[in-house]
Amino acid sequence: MIHPVLSASGRISVSYRLSSPTLRAARALARAIALEQTVEIPEAAVPARLLDLIVGHVERVRRRASAWEAVISYQPRINGGEVPQFLNLLFGNISLLSGVRIEDLDLPPVVLRAFPGPSFGIAGLREICRVTVRRPLLSASAKPVGLTARQLAAICGKFARGGVDIVKDDHSLSDQRWAPFRERVARCQDAVERANAAAGTTAVFFPNLTAPVDQLEDRIDLLRKVGCRGVLVSPMILGLDTVRTLAGGSGLAILAHPMFAGAFFGARHGIAPNVLLGQVYRLIGADGVIYPNAGGRFPWTERACRALNQRLRAPLGAHRPSMPVAGGGVDAHRVRHWNRRYGPDMMYLIGSSFYMQRDLEGAARRVAEALRFS
Repeated sequence: MIHPVLSASGRISVSYRLSSPTLRAARALARAIALEQTVEIPEAAVPARLLDLIVGHVERVRRRASAWEAVISYQPRINGGEVPQFLNLLFGNISLLSGVRIEDLDLPPVVLRAFPGPSFGIAGLREICRVTVRRPLLSASAKPVGLTARQLAAICGKFARGGVDIVKDDHSLSDQRWAPFRERVARCQDAVERANAAAGTTAVFFPNLTAPVDQLEDRIDLLRKVGCRGVLVSPMILGLDTVRTLAGGSGLAILAHPMFAGAFFGARHGIAPNVLLGQVYRLIGADGVIYPNAGGRFPWTERACRALNQRLRAPLGAHRPSMPVAGGGVDAHRVRHWNRRYGPDMMYLIGSSFYMQRDLEGAARRVAEALRFS
């Protein structure tokens, strides 16, 4: 297993899972990947000087359970210091094949320095929420789509008075006519501020910034004017390099949603969740990464969740650790259980479990107190 630390070879190393019938076939596929991802021409047509300099190196191919592990390393200069080319190098044309899955990724310092990483990270999110002790944070989503801006603002106020640290837009709230973006943001931010003043809480509001790229600048200006400290984004919809730009220049904390990323999470093809969400999202600047926790409405195992938590918090060059955000059907009554399993450097995003209770404020307060004193 390659771990997310500095590459000893100075090269980009990618571990691919290959669903090939034999070792010979797996070696042939690995060599084909090394060529396809770099020069994209038959080996016989590659200039001799480029065979070692540019073409990927097949470091090893070995049996792994019912498949094969192929580790291929690439010259970092091919990356060019750009997120789009980085993604193209890892999984560009070969994403069109079948039975090829990225299982692990190891990057040298020169590549890590090309990414912004989290601007705030775990410690910064706690500071934004004015949480001075090392405990998990609590988040809740204002929903559903179809409510008015006033109704959503009322929900935000209840969550803030109940002790929720980050009250956020649901990822499906954008600029619908029931709750237009400008009105919703202004009302929700005001509701959270009023709730804090009345209850002595310190909640912050993160609106959903996943929107047409040509509208982002105007929307960010609005967020700054009303006093928002962070945003929710869906990187696979908004664009990974767009998120990198936001993280590097907006001054806002970034909470990344996994929506649409599941298209890559096949057992035999795609990218392992702990690589895409745990490493790539962190590199492009996600301060917190939402994922579907085990036992919720999505088929994730605790083992997969732990691997992602570890990847988000593990050393990665000079980059800050990102906050794992367990969501996707977290039961409010089981937060203490997950707190014991995952430790304090977590955030719990609770939605349906709150909405199934009549008293949103009271339900939030009980969970907030459980996290505060657990």
